[in-house]
Amino acid sequence: MQASPSLNTHAISSGAAPAPRRLVTDAPIRMFHWLFALSFVGAYLTAESEHWRALHVTLGYSFAGLFGFRVLYGLIGPRQARLGLLWRKLGAAPAWLRTVVSTRSAGSINWRQGQYLVMALAVLLMMALVVPLTLSGYANYNDWGDFLGGDWIEEVHEFFANTLLLVVAAHLGMIVLLSLLRRQNQALSMLTGRLPGAGPSPVQHNRAWLAALLLLAALAFGAWQWQGSPRGLFPGLAGGNTVSVDATGKMHDRDHEDEDD
Repeated sequence: MQASPSLNTHAISSGAAPAPRRLVTDAPIRMFHWLFALSFVGAYLTAESEHWRALHVTLGYSFAGLFGFRVLYGLIGPRQARLGLLWRKLGAAPAWLRTVVSTRSAGSINWRQGQYLVMALAVLLMMALVVPLTLSGYANYNDWGDFLGGDWIEEVHEFFANTLLLVVAAHLGMIVLLSLLRRQNQALSMLTGRLPGAGPSPVQHNRAWLAALLLLAALAFGAWQWQGSPRGLFPGLAGGNTVSVDATGKMHDRDHEDEDD
């Protein structure tokens, strides 16, 4: 006995399959992305306060360590995570710019490729700024300026921090703009790892275990720094006196010093 076409159509419509989604970003990249962003934002917000110096330094070290992970993963990780993909995208920039200049009709220009180029450039700029930012921060924390003369190391550190902030703001602005133009959340892949669309997934293995190890490593480093800090990383939550350590290693109770004054 054969079912009628109308019944088959009704069955399919009543139990509609979910829209296809492709895995485009694996878990380690997503975990790196958010830990990297949180480390930078936290370090930037605590940069001007001596009260939060231990937390600022811890976030700075975490920032550098995460960058090291990304470089290593970009060298030996899966193909879609390789840093060489960014270079190849930027390598196509001259040909794309020649097309833009020579084409009279804006509608025939591959604007999607241009968007990929801008995004790749922003990512590489952010990664390039990490090195001078962390090195100048390390030098400033260890008071190298006292030996080299002047406060120029601190100024260099602030310059690279502000420059990186501008690049991050431009990166976020581009994501918002593309989301509006395409009517699709372009940040979704960094949250779920997936984007709607049919076809095979570029990422074959999510590697959630590696993302979990990265998170555990970041938390373990923070806990280790907390144990080694006289006041912990969040002195405002613990209350008590404000203690600082000068260049000679001598500890000062600032609250008591203020009372003496």
